[in-house]
Formats: sequence, C-alpha cells, structure tokens
Amino acid sequence: MLRHMANPESSLDDVFHALSDPTRRAMLASLADGERNIGELAEPFEISFAAASKHVKVLESAGLIRRRIEGRSHVCRMEAGPLAAADQWLRFYERFWSARLDTLEQLLQQDDATSDGMLLPHRKETRR
Repeated sequence: MLRHMANPESSLDDVFHALSDPTRRAMLASLADGERNIGELAEPFEISFAAASKHVKVLESAGLIRRRIEGRSHVCRMEAGPLAAADQWLRFYERFWSARLDTLEQLLQQDDATSDGMLLPHRKETRR
C-alpha cells in the first residue's frame, strides 16, 4: 500500500501492466460482481490454480484486488482506488485531445468559410 502512495507513476505503471492482460481484465470484471476465490476466478479460463494465482498476484501487487485467506480458500475482492487513479489519468488526456480536436475543427470551419467566399483561380489548359 505504501508503495502505491509513495510513487504514483509507479503505481499507474503497475495498474496498466495488470490491465494489459485479457485474463486479468476478465478476472477483475468478475470481481465487480462480488468476491470470488481463486478457483472461481480460474474456472472460466480453464487454467490451473497456479496460473490463476499468478494472475491474482499481479492484480494484487497493482493494488487492484485484496486477498484474504479463509481456511484453505483465498478470497479476492476488487479495490477501486487504483482504477480511479487510472481513470483520472486517462480523463486528463481525453480532455487534452478533445480540446485539440475542437481547435482543429474550428480552424477547418474557418478555412471552409474563407474558401466559400473566394473564387479559387481557374487554370486554363494549354495545348502544345
């Protein structure tokens, strides 16, 4: 937990790395519906407990999930904080690019308006 607070850039790297894998994204999506044990997370993918556990460790190290042990079962739940931080980072760039594209659209509209009022020179064909 301290690692994520101490270096936000590093934690974003961890979050995006964890989200880069489709299996981990699907596991995280299933945790949005509630807690699951590792066996339940592994089931839709027909992967071993060991493989699922490795995916869970990546999600856990990114702070995207918390795991607790109940007897012999490892129960996982989603943590919203790191996803909110990634969303905030993405929204900054969404606003940035939206503003840039709006400016480009305005420039193109101004150019169209200027072109509509002008007759462009017509070149005569010359025959040789």
